[in-house]
Amino acid sequence: MNPISRRSLLKGTGALALGTLALPGIVRAQSKELVIGCAGSHTAWMEQIVAPHMRETIGAEILFEGTKSSVNLEKMASNRSNPYLSVVQMDDPVMIQAVEEELLRPMDQSAVPNLANLRDGTIHMDGMWANYVQPWAGIAYNTNAREGVDSWSALWSEEAKGRVIIPSLQNTEGMWTLFAAAMLATGKPFAEAQYETDAAFAKLEELKPNVLTTYSIMSQAFNLLEQGEITMLSGNFSSYTLPRKAEGVPVDLAAPSEGIFAMPSGICLVKGGPNPELAEAYVNEMLGADLQAKIAEFASSVPANTKVDAGAIVPSGVPIHSPDWSFVTSNRREWIERFDKLMAG
Repeated sequence: MNPISRRSLLKGTGALALGTLALPGIVRAQSKELVIGCAGSHTAWMEQIVAPHMRETIGAEILFEGTKSSVNLEKMASNRSNPYLSVVQMDDPVMIQAVEEELLRPMDQSAVPNLANLRDGTIHMDGMWANYVQPWAGIAYNTNAREGVDSWSALWSEEAKGRVIIPSLQNTEGMWTLFAAAMLATGKPFAEAQYETDAAFAKLEELKPNVLTTYSIMSQAFNLLEQGEITMLSGNFSSYTLPRKAEGVPVDLAAPSEGIFAMPSGICLVKGGPNPELAEAYVNEMLGADLQAKIAEFASSVPANTKVDAGAIVPSGVPIHSPDWSFVTSNRREWIERFDKLMAG
């Protein structure tokens, strides 16, 4: 596929094409570009923060494909013989699948020196991927309709009938509603309740009268929340809700008493991807203190770089849950099928 047809294809699928700015004093024979796979919900800060930073620091033009992590995995798998993505940013459970399918190449400090500055636990499988930011997830709500959400059980309340949207389990954030259902059904702490799958699905069945619909594209569901068509959107992220709140939209993100969920966002190098050295430079900048601070502030997320102060980004006084991602990965396909049948019935 030549560059012109590929550029047209990317634009036609919603990719964001941005110009390139050569670094002063560096002679470049031609513009350089990187195709980045990322979450669609990250479009705002990828456009406003990351793309200009990359033009100025590494002279790269960013072609951004915003979609779900599972779709990024499919793109890597279907193009493994001729990859066009250089870097992918996606959720940890999908990263595990990508490693199992041998779609990634490891990072090391010689090529990505900012790896040395990351918090413990953010580098996985000997450098196959690293977490670059960690938004928290709770329940987004319309502030014109409610004053807050004290418990995950509010999703099941009588007053919420027909006014709740939950994510599909095809979306990683869909797991939060499943795990909350497990906690409420069993009364066990999250560390134990996350393994009580049958109890979780039984509790989800009780939720059905309150669910207007499930979503696979979060932005569409969020529009309904902003417009007051629903009162609560389960499992939403600080990186999406809080910037919208700051813009004056009547929404907020609640941290229910049972706890919130840590959503580790990973970054990796695609095996055989184009411009490998430029891709490493991109990852290094994403993990650097300057860009980490800007993304964390914009997206109300915890930075991975230890040189950046997280400040009061995460609510205090509530537990922060991080799932057993290996357990999720090994069961996710079955859970998706079970969820789809439950919600369709």
